[in-house]
Amino acid sequence: MRYGVCATVESASILAAAGYDFIELHVQRDLKTTEPEDAFAPMVAQIQQTAVPAIAANSFVPGGLKITGRDVDEEALEAYAATAFERAARSGLETIVFGSGGARRIPDDFDRAEAWQQLVRFGQRIGPLAEAQGVTVVVEPLNRRECNVLNLIGECAQYVREVDHPYVRLLVDAYHWGVENDSEEDLVDAMPLIRHAHIATYESRKAPGFEPCDFGPFFRALERGGYDGPLSIEARWSSLEDEAAQALATLREAADAAGVG
Repeated sequence: MRYGVCATVESASILAAAGYDFIELHVQRDLKTTEPEDAFAPMVAQIQQTAVPAIAANSFVPGGLKITGRDVDEEALEAYAATAFERAARSGLETIVFGSGGARRIPDDFDRAEAWQQLVRFGQRIGPLAEAQGVTVVVEPLNRRECNVLNLIGECAQYVREVDHPYVRLLVDAYHWGVENDSEEDLVDAMPLIRHAHIATYESRKAPGFEPCDFGPFFRALERGGYDGPLSIEARWSSLEDEAAQALATLREAADAAGVG
């Protein structure tokens, strides 16, 4: 398994010193997806030359660009996604994380079945765009405090199957999975779709090792499903420089205890 951290480009040297394998960036901040090309151009060399490889980026769609509801502009969504994937490919990224709770949230007075179809159409439209750039989109379950759709691993697996495109796959985030008390069996069943994972403690979303948290069931599910992909810490840090090495040691210990590769 490869271990990384969701962080800024400038933090890559800290991660390298602590022994991490990669860094996960932020689509809107680092790929400048809502800004013109001249704003992004200076970032390409920085991203390509990070002290650990930048392989993924999260925070795909800005909250103001709606995927569900009455204010959806499918052409604008497609144009935005095309820009994001092209810039990700130029930067050497493999994966774009589709959490984007603000963009995908279903308005309270909107029909949920119609919203589901909007989400499916979005996935089907962006799949070929991602494939053209060699970038995989991974759908992230978000807990119900952060979004009101695509909350559980089984629901997200159903969504990915309905989209039915090889470049739209699935992510599991231990934090959201734990907060929702989600199903270990559903996680194992969904494992063939999972291409990326996140982790943080369940109570305060801290890095592993910085508050009590039993990751055993999560890692056992990964082991049962044969997962051996990337795992990013997406957490609140008091000091990344001071905490990074201990967090990595905690992760490795938990993975080893579960027999995860």
